[in-house]
Amino acid sequence: MKYSIYIALSIAILCLNSCAETKTTDKPKRPNVLLIITDDQGFGDIGYYGNPHIKTPVLDSLASKSVRFDDFSVNPVCAPTRSAIMTGKYSMATGVHDTYRGGAMMAPSEVTIAEILKEAGYKTGMIGKWHLGDNYPMRPQDQGFEYTLNHLSGGIGQYGDWPNTLKRDSSYFNPILWKNGKQVQTQGYCTDVLTEAAMDYVEDNKDNPFFLYLSYNAPHGPLQLPQKYYDMYKDVDIDAGLINQGKPYPNVTDHSRENSRKVYGMVTNIDDNLRLLFKKLENLGIDENTLVIFMTDNGPQHPRYIAGMRGKKGSVFQGGVRVPSFWYYPKAFKEARDIKTPAAHYDILPTLAELTGASLPKGLRIEGESLLPLLTKTEDSLPERIINRYWARTAPVHYRNVSTRKGEMKLVGVGKDEDGNDKFELFNLNDDPYEQNDISAEHPALVEELKAEMDTWLHTMETSEHIVNSPMPIIGTVHENPVMLNQNDALFLKKEGVKKEFIYWDVIVDEAKTFDFIVHFDAPIATTGTLELDLGSQTKTVKIEANGQTSFSFNNIELPKGKVTIMPKTYLKRKGELKYAYPFYIEIKG
Repeated sequence: MKYSIYIALSIAILCLNSCAETKTTDKPKRPNVLLIITDDQGFGDIGYYGNPHIKTPVLDSLASKSVRFDDFSVNPVCAPTRSAIMTGKYSMATGVHDTYRGGAMMAPSEVTIAEILKEAGYKTGMIGKWHLGDNYPMRPQDQGFEYTLNHLSGGIGQYGDWPNTLKRDSSYFNPILWKNGKQVQTQGYCTDVLTEAAMDYVEDNKDNPFFLYLSYNAPHGPLQLPQKYYDMYKDVDIDAGLINQGKPYPNVTDHSRENSRKVYGMVTNIDDNLRLLFKKLENLGIDENTLVIFMTDNGPQHPRYIAGMRGKKGSVFQGGVRVPSFWYYPKAFKEARDIKTPAAHYDILPTLAELTGASLPKGLRIEGESLLPLLTKTEDSLPERIINRYWARTAPVHYRNVSTRKGEMKLVGVGKDEDGNDKFELFNLNDDPYEQNDISAEHPALVEELKAEMDTWLHTMETSEHIVNSPMPIIGTVHENPVMLNQNDALFLKKEGVKKEFIYWDVIVDEAKTFDFIVHFDAPIATTGTLELDLGSQTKTVKIEANGQTSFSFNNIELPKGKVTIMPKTYLKRKGELKYAYPFYIEIKG
């Protein structure tokens, strides 16, 4: 919750940026910002960090000439990392605690880096994976981005990304995306499509300071890639030269090895695309005045080389949360080097605000701290601070998959021991970067100290405004009509005696009015049953005939202003009994 402004430093950087301007202008040229993030690319999925098999010459070159945060941490999974980047806060403080089941919606009241830079005169663009809410007022265009080209849900082809789900094993090719809120059919492989859009964006805005958030969905699954990139790795022995190096190496199966080959191909495709994008910046003459940040959102999604670290995506061990972080801006960051000071995703917002001279809203409290003094070598280190990490599908479970770090000492809650007692492991990351040697028994006082910090943080997060009152879509506005409610942002309710959970959405009705509902399914229904639309104060029912319908309408339904729960209950006759079935998505017009 700290933010320091180094006025003299900011003035110096702005003056430095103005050197290339002609003498006829008094306005300093502020840096463009290109923030690139990939999805499920682990620390070891880049040649620069010791992987001899993966081909990433462009990323290797970028790393070699960048300021590199060697100890940069994120959340263990996608959406929480992204909300921290956008807001400078712990993800749970923004309402984001998971990747689906309604846990990936960021409160619209949160102030984003896009809103801050837009207010400061920047053009703002977002391309790729958003994963912080697919309905108004949580979409990227509602959160400060003037230009948007994104897919839905947590990935192209996921069940919540309903336009592409039905393509199954080809969803990454010719995907349907959303450009400024409107569906567009694209042509090509998803990463190529996003890069082409990014190149168009920087060209369109070459004469303006811009902030472009380029969020690749690759190499997240489904692991689909062009054949030529798969062929590069199809015969590669993924483990060769990496075992018995003196570092831990994960237990991998043949299935994991095959998945690694696909991931490596997808990463090489990203690398090739970055070559095109960086060349575009150079051809436009704006490369020297563009800050390029490259990072990933969490650890690898399956066991593979990760430079000896323990854990993977989903884990608070270092393999799940430590990621590459390269900052290239030759105008101000003169020397390529490693910075050992721990840094994190929520530091990006205050750093960019200070670098660009943007002002934070009065009274805004954030967790992050500006890294600019480290980047410019004004300071050698930052004051020691506590870094907490957590993830589970539900609200925080004490003490499972949660960590608290102070300096080099890291306490990890790993659940229960065989006697049912809370179990913790303690590591000195300086002496034991691979987290192999639990020293909790040797330092009981330190365990208690860090556990107290953990308890305070967990309580703060559990009782935070947007966890207690989760963000909700708003229906009945001019900003989004019709509204498409997808499964990624749905909630699930387990009822006694029902094997399958009910699915529902909590929404806010903007004003009392009449709505039409269409409940869509992902395949023709070939059996009989009933569909109930439970809206709390009223329930509407239609009969389902075995005629292959895929959608069912409920028209002229009056809803009051305020919160409404929408729960479709579909019962289909299977093997002589009625069984509950999920809808695909719900369309609401009004």
